[in-house]
Amino acid sequence: MRYATAPSAPLFSDGGAGTLRLLVYLLLAVVLMVTDFRGGYLDRTRQLLGVMAEPLYWIAQSPVALARYVYSAAADRQQLHAERETLREELLVARAQLARLEAVQNQNRRLRGLLGGTRGLQLEARLVSLADVDLDPFRHRALLDEGLRDGIEPGAALIDAGGVFGQVIESGPLRATVMLVSDPAHAVPVQVRRSGVRTIAYGTGESDRLRIPNIPQSADIREGDLLITSGLGGRFPAGLPVGTVTRLEQDQTRLFVVAEARPAALLARGRELLLVRTRPASDALDVGPPRSLAELPDPEPAQPAAAAAAGDATPTSGDRR
Repeated sequence: MRYATAPSAPLFSDGGAGTLRLLVYLLLAVVLMVTDFRGGYLDRTRQLLGVMAEPLYWIAQSPVALARYVYSAAADRQQLHAERETLREELLVARAQLARLEAVQNQNRRLRGLLGGTRGLQLEARLVSLADVDLDPFRHRALLDEGLRDGIEPGAALIDAGGVFGQVIESGPLRATVMLVSDPAHAVPVQVRRSGVRTIAYGTGESDRLRIPNIPQSADIREGDLLITSGLGGRFPAGLPVGTVTRLEQDQTRLFVVAEARPAALLARGRELLLVRTRPASDALDVGPPRSLAELPDPEPAQPAAAAAAGDATPTSGDRR
């Protein structure tokens, strides 16, 4: 059974009571506005209402804040990655520079003459990356992801943070093939940094071993000696680390000594390499973005002629080659 309910009267009806109520509301609103304008009594109320509405503003702005945070994090990550690559490149260049300067400081004018007169030469380097490495027992090769288009020509020398890595033997428009220093067909003229003895180091097909045959019995070479490039042949700049002597033994004829050395480069683990070359300091030729490592300084005063002659009296087998 439904009960009839009287309809509620509207707030502002056409009657006199509704008009009076409207006037009362208008008067109250005017009083509140004048009071707030004159005395500022409603400031605390507005502040309280603003604090209560703050969660609503936070919820409304959260999508925009999240998007800005994600964008900022991505930008910071890219910046850190770029800075890391730049610092890695600078570290490789600094290590190569340090090794070269250390070797040059231990030389004198007599050795500089034997190295073919490298005074006034400057060493340039640029960073390249490996695309593939093949460590087959009979062939040690690597593939670069750059070629002739990037200024990489056959014969260019490659080093890593440790020392000599190999040399470019073939270069195409987009790719270049590198023969590692450990390849059985590879040979590099070297010099014992401590004594100045010069010879040739050959690859053995093993990434952790080089072979130096035909060393005279009287040659001053010991286990632990550092081998550096002598600069002969024009392929590798002088003063770059090649390896460390780990073993000495006599050959079958007992007339010469055979040495084994551990390569200075990380042949099986390295990925970033430096392509290096020497050029006259006044040469304006530019191959890619070069980085100047060090201009060869004038190390020490010339030794007396008698001392130089005594030092050249015993040539090594590497010299005869």
